[in-house]
Amino acid sequence: MTSEVTALAERVLAIGTMNGPYVLPTGRILDFYFDEYRVAADPALLAETGQALARLLPPRIDVIAGLELGGVPFALAVSAATGLPAALVRKVAKPYGARLQVEGRPPPGARVAMVDDVIRSGRQITVAATALRQAGTDPVTALAVLIRPGNAKALLNGQGIAVAGVVDDDSAVPLRPRQR
Repeated sequence: MTSEVTALAERVLAIGTMNGPYVLPTGRILDFYFDEYRVAADPALLAETGQALARLLPPRIDVIAGLELGGVPFALAVSAATGLPAALVRKVAKPYGARLQVEGRPPPGARVAMVDDVIRSGRQITVAATALRQAGTDPVTALAVLIRPGNAKALLNGQGIAVAGVVDDDSAVPLRPRQR
């Protein structure tokens, strides 16, 4: 990790780390958590984070797909940094309107980079990848602002999806409680 990336990771965590309690969808309670909206709400930090995520893109990506809801601002920042078109992936299709799960209509065969705020279990990436495949695209990588420890990388790699993040909790700059 370069000193520039380390400095960005430290700023992202300093702004986004909140002391708990925080209840996960599984019911587990955390003493501290990462609030991506605090990072996304800072225009300069959002732009820098988008540029850092853009540097993690593999070659030949056609579309940047933001996952509902936390991944959307970061995907749009990557899209702005690269000039690549964006798509937005809902957890489930809306039951009204156009009833789409994938908004933005990526072209068939497009190689897609999925962007989320936090990758913990890999479950949301798997749901999004399924929707993108059903839309005729090829989801090849998942990027996140923060990757938490766990088996997400192995799960996603097993599905042919590479994983990278600005902050990897296994890295030199792990998520830790905010000092009061």
